[in-house]
Amino acid sequence: MLDKIKIKWVYGICAIFIVLNSIFIVNEFYWFSLIPVLFLILLLFIFSLDKLLLLIVFLTPLSINLSDSELNLGVSLPTEPLLFAVMLLFIIRVIYDGGFDGKITRHPVSIAIIAYLLWIFISSLTSSMPLVSFKFLLSKLWFILPFYFIGTQFFKDYKNLRRFVWAYIFSFLIVIFYTIYKHSLYGFDEQTAHWVMTPFYNDHTAYGALLAMFTPFTLVFSFDKKLSKIQRLLSSFVFIIFIIAIVLSYSRAAWVSLAFSLIVFLILKLKINYKIVVTAIVVIVGIYLLYRFEIFMTLEKNKQDTSKDYMEHIQSISNISTDASNLERINRWQCALRMFKEKPLFGWGPGTYQFKYAPFQLSQEKTIISTNAGDRGNAHSEYIGPLAESGVFGLISVLAIIVLISYTAVKVYKRSESKDVKFIVLSAIISLYTYFVHGFLNNFLDTDKASVPFWGLISMIVALDVYHRNKIDAQAKKTP
Repeated sequence: MLDKIKIKWVYGICAIFIVLNSIFIVNEFYWFSLIPVLFLILLLFIFSLDKLLLLIVFLTPLSINLSDSELNLGVSLPTEPLLFAVMLLFIIRVIYDGGFDGKITRHPVSIAIIAYLLWIFISSLTSSMPLVSFKFLLSKLWFILPFYFIGTQFFKDYKNLRRFVWAYIFSFLIVIFYTIYKHSLYGFDEQTAHWVMTPFYNDHTAYGALLAMFTPFTLVFSFDKKLSKIQRLLSSFVFIIFIIAIVLSYSRAAWVSLAFSLIVFLILKLKINYKIVVTAIVVIVGIYLLYRFEIFMTLEKNKQDTSKDYMEHIQSISNISTDASNLERINRWQCALRMFKEKPLFGWGPGTYQFKYAPFQLSQEKTIISTNAGDRGNAHSEYIGPLAESGVFGLISVLAIIVLISYTAVKVYKRSESKDVKFIVLSAIISLYTYFVHGFLNNFLDTDKASVPFWGLISMIVALDVYHRNKIDAQAKKTP
């Protein structure tokens, strides 16, 4: 009897909704149609947060940024409102439970991230534009709390490691096919490659950065014997699609980051001693410092601008003489360094670079894409930007996260008894290194497109270290 009553209630509510929605549609009011979707999301919040996180990951490549220049507000829909809600849920849950998993909070990477957020808070107090800086801090929190701290608990379920990656990739494929189709209408022209991915990605550099970040996963999964033949073939097909998309993106930074990630892969696979790696880095830096003037004189002889010809386009990477894109980056970096020299300890405040760099431009360093108002965005660097905005400790906090997550990944890779864990951690750290390298030339961690996978992959490595490093393959157990 009770079941029949419940069924009648369900049918009754559905009938009322259909009638009301029909009336609203006739009157050209379409927002009422979203009520079932909002109700479904509410149910996920209450009963299945892990599925909600996967939904956010899937929606991230498809999200669209809406901004109001007058109010200086921008939001990525639908992901950022969902992330904000998840952040609030996390804070309420931590207060209610009286804490968080100690294994995670005591982990060196977590300590580095907490220090990073704490310094953003401190430098926001001393900021030249406190409101902008605290908005910047808030945006960092709604990326880091859901996808690092909640992410570590999400990755307790080992199956979620691959689900996370494929949720982004499958959604990203929709954007890739859309971009390639749109690009084909213009004959795959180099100039149109800069904007054909809109409205999903702002330009080809952000699009290329995320393509590069997920390409290592598609390649490693192609050789993962734990997967079925069909799954490996699918991974190989997706890998080919990603390579085609990277080539057509004309993003030089993406090409450089992939090349560098290959070096990281070889270092790990060949088990090269870290002392040799550190020595090599010191030698390279030493050679640069000794011969930097000769190096710059050689680079200045390169007059090759961006081109439709791929070899010429590659040559333009080192053109610091006439290439407007490269010269504008140098202009932004020089401005950031001058800003740092004026306020070396606390900086100008997180998120303030784009509002403060204009007076630091020199006329001889400006390019055809520079503006006197200095209203063309950020510092084009994940390292120099924090240096100008949060001072020397801002840069140190960023580098600390990179060093500690690298150490953690190498530790898991070397000590894990599971080949599958090795596969996952190898993919994750190589993918992160594509962005660490990309971060020298661009900065996208203020967007959901980059932050969701970036912090998600970091939490993946930490979860592997804390919860799965001692996992032994079933096949290995059977071996006498």
